[in-house]
Amino acid sequence: MASHFCVQDIDTAVNIGYGIAIADVDGDGKPDIILADKNTIQWYHNPDWKKHIIAENLTPQDNVCIAAQDIDGDGKCEIAVGAGWNPGETSDTNKSGAVFYLVAPKDRTQKWEAIRLHHEPTVHRMHWVKAPSGAWELIVKPLHGRGNKNNEGDGSKVYCYTPPANPHDPWKLSLVSDFTHASHNFQPINWDNDPEHELLVGAKEGVWFMGRSTGAWKKRQYSDQWTGEVRDGKLPNGTRFFATIEPMHGTTSAVYTQPANNKGLWPRLVLDDTLKDGHAVVVNDFLGTGSDQIAIGWRGMNPKGVPGVRLLTPLDKDGKQWRKSELSGAEVAIEDMKSADLNGDGKPDLILAGRATKNLRILWNETGK
Repeated sequence: MASHFCVQDIDTAVNIGYGIAIADVDGDGKPDIILADKNTIQWYHNPDWKKHIIAENLTPQDNVCIAAQDIDGDGKCEIAVGAGWNPGETSDTNKSGAVFYLVAPKDRTQKWEAIRLHHEPTVHRMHWVKAPSGAWELIVKPLHGRGNKNNEGDGSKVYCYTPPANPHDPWKLSLVSDFTHASHNFQPINWDNDPEHELLVGAKEGVWFMGRSTGAWKKRQYSDQWTGEVRDGKLPNGTRFFATIEPMHGTTSAVYTQPANNKGLWPRLVLDDTLKDGHAVVVNDFLGTGSDQIAIGWRGMNPKGVPGVRLLTPLDKDGKQWRKSELSGAEVAIEDMKSADLNGDGKPDLILAGRATKNLRILWNETGK
């Protein structure tokens, strides 16, 4: 089946559009779009997409990432933000990195209070992740380790932050990992029947699985290719896979399929090696086939090139052959991309943030309509 998407720009004056999160901000049961822009944090109300700026100028440097999740079960999301974006400064915490937890006022369209938490330099990505207790914790990953030069030196310290009952109290910190370099992104996953999330981490050292079913974090290597983006899914035959962009800001998208014995590195298949500055991977069942397809986005910033979004669809049950189809081109220079069913029709839509193109766009999934 061919995909069919309709375009709607909901903001054409975005500064950079560093990070997108999808969550219900106001508790009306509809997923809203939250954006970490250059100097502002804003959310767009579903379905009129009215913009509400809830934080600005958190640090002299740019914001860089955002994580939103209803962590207390009241139907409204909590928000954390990474800021102080200064990747060239890997030592001085006053000049690089920041982590904030935002406390919502009664009227969530107004400004939220920002509580500053511990941070490493070069804070870059964060996710809310379920702990073994079933409670939500925040995991924050810097791009580089302290003092790194040329992606070498100490490993990047990834910390887990446990929220206290009163967010103004100190947050408990625990170390998740400290061995990766130039580690651009990670994804919470849950591949078993326990409450807690595991992690897939992409770095110069490849793709690593991190789990803590025993209490302590244990790691296992799945790929040895420097990986910038990673997301997991399932093939038509039910086999698990993960899709990547390689290396960081790279040219290549690959898919790795789980070996039957689940031992060693996963077999790699290159799907596309023509990307210019690859910056996002999204995996979902856009076509309604019962298994997943891969959307890849690139921004064409460095090296310069025409940006785009492509949908990669497996043509056989084992994922040996794939079809490429273009979803977007020069009109959105992909800085971030997420998928969610925004209108409740059962089809995942795509949400794109364009850096050079300064736009926030929905690709409404009309496949099969």
